[in-house]
Amino acid sequence: MIVVTGGSGFIGSNLIRALNERGLDNILLVDNLANGHKILNIADLNIADYMDKAEFLENINLPKFLNKVRAVFHQGACSATTEWNGQYVMKNNYDYSKRLLHACITKNIAFIYASSASVYGNGEQGFRVDRACEQPINMYAYSKFQFDQHVRSILPETKSPIVGLRYFNVYGPREQHKGAMSSTPFHFNQQVLEHQQVRLFAGCDGFSDGEQQRDFIHVDDVVAVNCWFLDHPDQRGIFNVGTGRAETFNTMAQAVIDWHKTGEIRYIPFPDHLKGAYQSYTQADISGLRAAGYEREFLSVQQGVTHYLDWLNRRSIASTR
Repeated sequence: MIVVTGGSGFIGSNLIRALNERGLDNILLVDNLANGHKILNIADLNIADYMDKAEFLENINLPKFLNKVRAVFHQGACSATTEWNGQYVMKNNYDYSKRLLHACITKNIAFIYASSASVYGNGEQGFRVDRACEQPINMYAYSKFQFDQHVRSILPETKSPIVGLRYFNVYGPREQHKGAMSSTPFHFNQQVLEHQQVRLFAGCDGFSDGEQQRDFIHVDDVVAVNCWFLDHPDQRGIFNVGTGRAETFNTMAQAVIDWHKTGEIRYIPFPDHLKGAYQSYTQADISGLRAAGYEREFLSVQQGVTHYLDWLNRRSIASTR
């Protein structure tokens, strides 16, 4: 059996889709479905069982509970970068992860978990998997950083397959439930449909209008990396998961406009509340991933947006019929 926590979420549901495509459906989906709209992400997927997150946590230390589990993909977390209740975030992202990690170590179960590029803060020191580069600037980032630190402290003491993946700016299918936290192409698509324009922030931090840059990565590429580590349990550690290319918001906006063949870009003032808490530039150093043996090329923004909007708008049309 394979366990996917956060299995009805964005990356978790895409992981289950990929496992199904491999012919694997002996999957335990763990999540909190208080937001019932997330079932739209999993209605077309095949799983063996569902378990609420709270029940899962109550059972993980039972002697026989994880006996037949091959791997755990730990994607479940509070992912809101705007959440400042530190107790809530640490309980969900740090304590939960620690308990699950140690349960997996006890039974030598592969543990592949979601970290985040947010640990690099404003990126002034670069985006290498290196303590010198890590300076989280919100609670979400700190919770991910602190769990990475815990993993670093125990890696030398165990031979269990443990992999942390620092996701950069992920976009793609099955993210619509995230609302304001959905990706930029999702919001840009809606803006073109509703207003025939894409709104971008004006220049900030030395960048011209819309020229802030991010390492945008399609969720299919993220899933492919996860599955590769499942197939290569000899590889352990923490790795960046991005394309290794920084592309501008103007490029992303233009890719959305090109897909629709209509629309324009409008620049809006940079919000005061984001000053000092905004990543104007990210670019993953993926040398560690390549050194581990991962060779697949990543989709460009133009390629990824085309794939995504083909799916997103076809789905939207179907839902209105």
